[in-house]
Amino acid sequence: MPPGDDAGAAELAGRVAANLRERRRQRELSLDDLATASGVSRAALSQIETLKSNPSLGVLWKIAVGLGVPFGELIGEAGPSVNVLRRADTRALRSADGKMESRPLTPAGSTRWIEAYELKLAARSSHTSEAHAPGTFELVVVLSGLLRMHVDADRYELGPGDSVAFPADRRHTYENPAGNEARYHDLIVYPR
Repeated sequence: MPPGDDAGAAELAGRVAANLRERRRQRELSLDDLATASGVSRAALSQIETLKSNPSLGVLWKIAVGLGVPFGELIGEAGPSVNVLRRADTRALRSADGKMESRPLTPAGSTRWIEAYELKLAARSSHTSEAHAPGTFELVVVLSGLLRMHVDADRYELGPGDSVAFPADRRHTYENPAGNEARYHDLIVYPR
């Protein structure tokens, strides 16, 4: 077993592989079907399922959208009816460029309909999120710093204590125009 963070990454990759296979089986989707629905190649999906690849945060989001499941359901495991998530037990996920960090605030598998995240966005940077599953909404609350939220062609300027709710089944971009890191809470509500 690999040491430290590598052990956690291996455990996460194993959960993702098992959850991906199971959700795909439940929906009676072939790898080709899921590739079409998610925009992730058949080869990449196969490599993830067989633990030959460690997918990026963006790829995991695309797969969750293609399966029509909350992101946490893809990376988590089923648990008891009362779930406690300790900050020390969470793992931050980072965007490919390292400028966006996402840390879950809700225990994985605690609900299929709502997920909460703490987001950190580096100074003078942005992160674009592909559209989520149809009917998905987000509520973003600015904890510190600034947020310039782009939803389709619209732009919203927000400061500490401000919030924005929007249909997340559209492409959207989080932008931090300030010279210091910004923090947000992001609540994602999936359709029932």
